[in-house]
Amino acid sequence: MKGEGTDSMAIKWGVLGTAGIASWGTIPGMQQAEGCELYAIAGRSETKVNEFKDRFGFQKAYVGYDALLADEEVQAVYIPLPNHLHYEWVMKAIEAGKHVLCEKPLALNALEAEEMFRAAKRKGVQFAEAYAYLHSPYVASLREVIDSGSIGEVDYIETAFITQGYEEDYRLHKEFGGGAMYDLGCYCTTMMLSLVDSEPAFVKACAEFAGDDVDFHTAGIVKFENGVRASFNVGMIFGKGANGRFDRLFVHGSKGWIRSEVEYNQAGELSYRVMTNGKEDVKTVTARQNYCLEVEQMNRAIEGTGTLLVTPEFSLRNARLMDAVLREIEY
Repeated sequence: MKGEGTDSMAIKWGVLGTAGIASWGTIPGMQQAEGCELYAIAGRSETKVNEFKDRFGFQKAYVGYDALLADEEVQAVYIPLPNHLHYEWVMKAIEAGKHVLCEKPLALNALEAEEMFRAAKRKGVQFAEAYAYLHSPYVASLREVIDSGSIGEVDYIETAFITQGYEEDYRLHKEFGGGAMYDLGCYCTTMMLSLVDSEPAFVKACAEFAGDDVDFHTAGIVKFENGVRASFNVGMIFGKGANGRFDRLFVHGSKGWIRSEVEYNQAGELSYRVMTNGKEDVKTVTARQNYCLEVEQMNRAIEGTGTLLVTPEFSLRNARLMDAVLREIEY
């Protein structure tokens, strides 16, 4: 049964926070997901948590995150809190014996991430970083083209994620783990790492700072040990009257290329262009709601019928690459 709590075998989920990504992305995905029971919602505002309870059909609403973690019926917890709160509440959820799906980036640095994964292993719970887009068959299709060798040996990847500026938002404050790199750049770094089977050997980056000392626009280059070069460009720089965002992925190989402008986390009929042997084709992939796919994958890992797609090893690789970029821009 999908997200309605009538299937006795469903995983009972609690949501720790009433953030925007939970309301428009993950909770609707949970409603569609097989084996997912919307059991409890927690937040700081009684009005807000009751609104979420009524809107999405949660069985229980808690004012305060500790109250939800104390509920023994909760099996798994989704954490969409601001970045600086991830470490604290992931660790508390793990210690409470809950499986945890935490919004990206799961930590502010690799050392925090390592501690979190060690704690999860010690407690015997599943713990994953929420990159919903990586669960999309669209990303799998891109990788299949590369692995097939049809574009030859990959030598360059370019990716970009640009959005409009934010006003009065936690993303503009350093103490909250704000900035373009944490908010947007992690998509670009994970995309690169998902397409390149090698470790970064060289990282260079620069940034424009704004707001409360956070990076407003960051660009960089990465050279991998296998020789692949990559560049990324992320920022919250578009004006109020402009189109809201720009996403780009370009993969160049010795025999051809892939070009995509599909936005991260999209569903439906998604297309990208492939050039091979001098001929350009359009490939189309049908993708379900990515957040639904993410939760279903997490449920299978919890039940022991599947494994995590975003593994601890992958998240740690990305955390280390993020650390290298942040050191470069002196964040």
